[in-house]
Amino acid sequence: MTAVDLSGVPDDDVPNLAIVIVTYNSAEVLEGCLRSLKSQGVRLASIVVADNASQDHSVAIAQAAADDLPIQTVQLGRNAGYAAAINAASATLDMRKVSAVFLMNPDCRLRPDSLRLLARVLRQPGRGIAVPRLVNPDGTLQPSLRRRPTVGRALAESLLGGRLAGRIGVLGEMITDPARYERPGPAVWATGAAMLIAAEAARDIGPWDESFLLYSEETEYALRAADRGWTLWYEPAAVVEHIGGDSGINPRLAALLVVNRVTLFRRRHRGPTAWAYYLAVLSGELIRALTGRRTARAIAVALLRPSRRIKALAD
Repeated sequence: MTAVDLSGVPDDDVPNLAIVIVTYNSAEVLEGCLRSLKSQGVRLASIVVADNASQDHSVAIAQAAADDLPIQTVQLGRNAGYAAAINAASATLDMRKVSAVFLMNPDCRLRPDSLRLLARVLRQPGRGIAVPRLVNPDGTLQPSLRRRPTVGRALAESLLGGRLAGRIGVLGEMITDPARYERPGPAVWATGAAMLIAAEAARDIGPWDESFLLYSEETEYALRAADRGWTLWYEPAAVVEHIGGDSGINPRLAALLVVNRVTLFRRRHRGPTAWAYYLAVLSGELIRALTGRRTARAIAVALLRPSRRIKALAD
């Protein structure tokens, strides 16, 4: 895969972007991720690989790729989480010299021109975040768009499951209707595996909330962006392949994911509404725990016993 020749294109017509990639034992996927950045129709001012104390060769792979790409590495020295790594990487960037910064997981591969298409979306006033169409390695759709969290949606997902609830009108938080993913448009929030943030919006929204460690940090960021008047826009012409993680099978990560969802909702809502959301989520996990699901049991324990919740990520 070779880089696109931009030598004859006027500077004003070519977006100047920064890239932030957060790694943690990502050696198996990082090389492919970096290689996919070479055919994007944009100028890459800087690529920052923020490493959360990987014990494999992630940092070495990033440093070796610096011969072809403008890569620098930031080593946090511990597994500080996704938001902390983003903040550490962003601190090395001069946001006045780029039009936007692209955040991506190392298990992502960009299809050609995806960054150019996302950058074009952000030329419209008021659009602060642009997200692509995510697909699985086999090319099938990976549902990435979400509706606003509500008590009713939490209850529906507890009773029916997230994917089934998402198929029934607007009942679920997850948007699963394939037709929605065929057309561009605004969304409340989206999976944080790949998102382009306008530099002006990033300065206005501020740093990512590091208290979440993993999961819900992108939800909090998107909701905070909307609070400040910025729109998150979905662009299906930009396509990113996302391998995905193991939160669905790892009980501790699954518990962290659900606890963070509840924590975020309770930060943004008070009184009976916050309690109703908590009870809706808890009831669903208790029902699943009774059927023998290990992940549901871990989630229920974490919701009921704060002392059992993850406070730090293991290195």
